[in-house]
Amino acid sequence: MSEFPKDIYTEPSNVDVDTLANLGPLRGLAGIWEGTKGLDINPKAQGPEQQIYVEHMELQPIDPQTNGPQLFYGLRYATRVVKPGQVETYHDQVGYWLWEPATGTVIHSLAIPRAQVALAVGQATADATSFEVAATRGATAYGICSTPFLEHAFRTDSFRIKVTVNPDGTWSYFEDTVLIIPGREEPFHHTDRNTLTRIAAPTPNPLARI
Repeated sequence: MSEFPKDIYTEPSNVDVDTLANLGPLRGLAGIWEGTKGLDINPKAQGPEQQIYVEHMELQPIDPQTNGPQLFYGLRYATRVVKPGQVETYHDQVGYWLWEPATGTVIHSLAIPRAQVALAVGQATADATSFEVAATRGATAYGICSTPFLEHAFRTDSFRIKVTVNPDGTWSYFEDTVLIIPGREEPFHHTDRNTLTRIAAPTPNPLARI
């Protein structure tokens, strides 16, 4: 039996234009942030490498989004990572964090300029200060899509990120990307973690500013 309504066209009538007031567990992520003590553990030919990084992330509210009866509130984000004291981009990523109040669903989309995308999902309560989302290779819903080279050399079997909004107003994340690499007997856990401090408030979404 389908979990979706028969009417797939009619949009909800209870849409609040103020996204910042309706972000549920994502409310603590809105704004512009910096983190100076990130730690990346990544694969190299000689073995795992640890790299400290500095991160600048912007998460701005978007107008409410509907798929017929489905309603999302969300944040558009962009993050840029550099090594300490350097200018060259170490990691670049864009996407959305989405909250579906009706089902308590958190969705995280990401795209990186190594030609890879992912869509991860998790469940949370509206007042949660910690939540986790995950994506799996091969899934047609909430999956991972990569280029043929990445499928061959650094196949991503799963992706998981846990977010914690801290009492002091910062927020932290821990990412675990499981890679299958030729010549290695065990899957490689490519991990990233950082704590971000807000340096500027979010800008209200366009509808809320009218």
